[in-house]
Amino acid sequence: MTETKDLFAPIQLGRYELPNRIVMAPLTRNRAGEGNVPLDMHVTHYTQRASAGLIITEATQVSPHGVGYPATPGIHSADQTAAWRRVTDSVHEQGGHIFLQLWHVGRVSHPSFHGGALPIAPSAIAPAGEAMTYEGMQPFVTPRAIELDEIPGLIEQYRHGAENALAAGFDGVEVHGANGYLLDQFLRDGTNHRTDAYGGPVENRARLLLEVTQAVVDIWGADRVGVRLSPSSTFNDMSDSDPRATFGYVIEALNDFDLTYLHLLEPSEADLRHGGTPIPTKEFRPLYNGKLMVNWDYDQAKGNAAIAAGEADLVSYGKLFIANPDLPKRFKLNAPLNEPNAETFYGGGEEGYTDYPFLQETEIAA
Repeated sequence: MTETKDLFAPIQLGRYELPNRIVMAPLTRNRAGEGNVPLDMHVTHYTQRASAGLIITEATQVSPHGVGYPATPGIHSADQTAAWRRVTDSVHEQGGHIFLQLWHVGRVSHPSFHGGALPIAPSAIAPAGEAMTYEGMQPFVTPRAIELDEIPGLIEQYRHGAENALAAGFDGVEVHGANGYLLDQFLRDGTNHRTDAYGGPVENRARLLLEVTQAVVDIWGADRVGVRLSPSSTFNDMSDSDPRATFGYVIEALNDFDLTYLHLLEPSEADLRHGGTPIPTKEFRPLYNGKLMVNWDYDQAKGNAAIAAGEADLVSYGKLFIANPDLPKRFKLNAPLNEPNAETFYGGGEEGYTDYPFLQETEIAA
């Protein structure tokens, strides 16, 4: 008789044997130091959460032009790489596994981050809304459409970031193709109006994501690379005329890489309010041959149910990991969970970052 799987069933993920399927989702927290370098509190924050089956870091820009928010870390300089090495060494000392998420924000940046230069995008289409800058919220600008002959250099930025992540001691990397950032902007026809080899039919719109993935796989090997997609997301003013076809094509194309995992976001209430097409991740499950990780609004019961039903192999948790550094232990014991404080999600210091309490053995006994 086959044993029912749950969040605590070990799993072989690429070359790693993970003790559980509870993943710490990538979480932008806006706490990097000068030069977008991780600080001592990053070492503490990630080490506190090393009992996750896998940690995926906050989104980390692959070049200075990929920056789009204050105090977000990078992986393009020697100082950033050295600082991340302190994080990975500490997580490994606690027996954890940690992947770095490779990021470029594209059009949702602001000229104030780039000495007045415009952000780049597939097409010169401004998103609705405002950019978070060091001077406060400012309206998004119309980006500059990246030139065809600039794209090889863009791919090289991802390759360089992947090389630095390897030097920093990470166990792998995740290519950020979700949430309305640059690779997602190329994928969707609401933001990609190009007429060259990177626009038009979905085969062209998916080209950059697939070429970036290949460049990263060339550095790491497919068994240490994941990709994140958000088929239903409207975040950052995103849309697509046929997301089932777009993301169905992309997901099937990713099968050719034999990646470590595919990371999919479920539709959210905000997506529905903004006219998104709600596509549950389980609809894509039959299209993908490898390990599938899911995210968004999962609790322990929903996570166990998705794994038991074969709809997912791993579940990533965001807000629950913010407030509960020992989340796997609390799940295992059905213990009470700390409530996250949304006022400390973005920016600031140790408060709301490293000071959430651990479950104490005395509390368990009580």
